[in-house]
Amino acid sequence: MEESVSGFKQRGRWVDVVEHGERIVRALTDLAEDSDVDAVDEDALAEFDDWRPKSDERLDEDVNEKTAEQASVDEGEGEKAGKEPDEDLQKAGEKLTESYEKLDDDPDEAVDKWGESIDYVARAADSAGRKALRAVEGAVYKNVMTQIAPYYFDNELVSANLQRSGRGEAPEYVFEVNVNDDDLKIRVSNTLADYESSVDRWHVDTPKDTDTVAAAEGVEPPEPSDDLVAESNEPAPEDG
Repeated sequence: MEESVSGFKQRGRWVDVVEHGERIVRALTDLAEDSDVDAVDEDALAEFDDWRPKSDERLDEDVNEKTAEQASVDEGEGEKAGKEPDEDLQKAGEKLTESYEKLDDDPDEAVDKWGESIDYVARAADSAGRKALRAVEGAVYKNVMTQIAPYYFDNELVSANLQRSGRGEAPEYVFEVNVNDDDLKIRVSNTLADYESSVDRWHVDTPKDTDTVAAAEGVEPPEPSDDLVAESNEPAPEDG
């Protein structure tokens, strides 16, 4: 692993970058459990843990898909409320009718209803626009951007990028992860150093229901294990 101001970088086969992601996640998880550390957002960590490459995934399929999803436009108010654009347009029509009916009896309420109608129209247009943009973005990221730029992930906790640096039967990959908080980055660096000195062998986490790992460009999987950190350099306690 290479460490610099831009993050923690790992070059190697697919299993190497998978292991690198697991180490980063384990370090952040361990630090999140430390009462002295308050910079680890567990939701942001879960997002990164979901995106990072896994032993049973392929770069151009699984990571591609997750990158496109992560890069897409956020949901608008209408989508968050679970409303389709045509539902908001229908509601806008109802409010407009109510506004017309109130013109003679209560002009002020008529204006309020008219304003609500405009709000629903705006929300419908926003939802429709976001959906159209998201569809275009997904196609662009899957088919264009990932051909000329690394697969990337970014949230308030970490920024990461993953790319293939070679082709053929044994391609190489480069996976770089930067922890955005400088103090937390130092703690992660120290934790990773502790792993280097205390862990003899790191078992990559492999799904138990995977019969064959067509994982990552044909790389054979390591033995599955429930533990990310499997074998320690620390001597076993003596009997007696």
